[in-house]
Amino acid sequence: MARAIWSGSISFGLVNVPVKAYTAVHDHEVHFHRLEKGSGARVRNQQISEASGDPVERDDVELGYEIGKGRYVTFEQDELEELRPASTRAIEVTDFVPLEQIDPVFYEHTYWLAPDGEAARRPYGLLLAAMIDQQRVGVGTVVMRTKQYLTAVRPFEGALAMSTMRFADEVVARSDIDALPTRLEKPAPKELGLARQIIDALARDWEPERYHDTYTEELRDLIRRKDEGEDVVVEAPDEDEGAKVLDLMEALQASLGANRSGRRKATTKPARKAGPRKAGAGKAAKKGGATKAAGTKGTRKKTAAKKAAAKNATAKKAAAKRTATKKAAAKKARKAS
Repeated sequence: MARAIWSGSISFGLVNVPVKAYTAVHDHEVHFHRLEKGSGARVRNQQISEASGDPVERDDVELGYEIGKGRYVTFEQDELEELRPASTRAIEVTDFVPLEQIDPVFYEHTYWLAPDGEAARRPYGLLLAAMIDQQRVGVGTVVMRTKQYLTAVRPFEGALAMSTMRFADEVVARSDIDALPTRLEKPAPKELGLARQIIDALARDWEPERYHDTYTEELRDLIRRKDEGEDVVVEAPDEDEGAKVLDLMEALQASLGANRSGRRKATTKPARKAGPRKAGAGKAAKKGGATKAAGTKGTRKKTAAKKAAAKNATAKKAAAKRTATKKAAAKKARKAS
């Protein structure tokens, strides 16, 4: 059963919602201990004086902040304890801002916030519904384990979650990184079009379950196999000299072709295996084909006959008309004479 790591309340305006915080994430990292070969005894780190080379007892250690090379301002542990912020047991929400305006670079750790007790369920549900309706995130501060954090309270999967955040001066400014380009060349329209097609070919909805920490999975499998007594030999990976793009258009076209091929393989159904053919199946097919051909030939003959008959009928009508015209002219001539 999960244990709460903090309890307090969400405070906004004059409203207080009692909540408990539970860790919402955990790391994949595999931790090792340092052991002495042969004996298997743990090897521990010691605090050694650089001046004498002798171990230093914990009570003889003080904290120092370096303000210059070899110059420190020193503190006793008790002095710093007095400076630590007192736990207010409240997430003091001062602003409600749009979620999309908070860049992920500011987020650190995330915690589930659960209502603390039956009486807290109603205000908890009210706050959750209002934040979903307004599409806003509550931003404020909280003190946990004697440290103050900037924090964001937001709706997540039908509940409230709290994410501790970095303060603005903890995020390294873009201007501090000399390697970041200040101006980029405008891409050619054809290159941009191909890049868009690659993105479209790889576009899909966010499904976090699709992505795995393959290194950690392989490491845990290696640990299991060695524990079962298997003699495991790990092959070194091939040296990667690094990908070099010699022709951007060629690389874009190759990427697009590879993406299309991958999508076709994923969507194409495997062909059914051909079973034994029934006796006479080939003959029937040939017979059917011959019948079809004969039918087509017969149809062509009928069509030609119809056209010929129509042509003859037209010719007969024309001849009859000419004959009637001649007779009418002769009759008219006789009357005139």
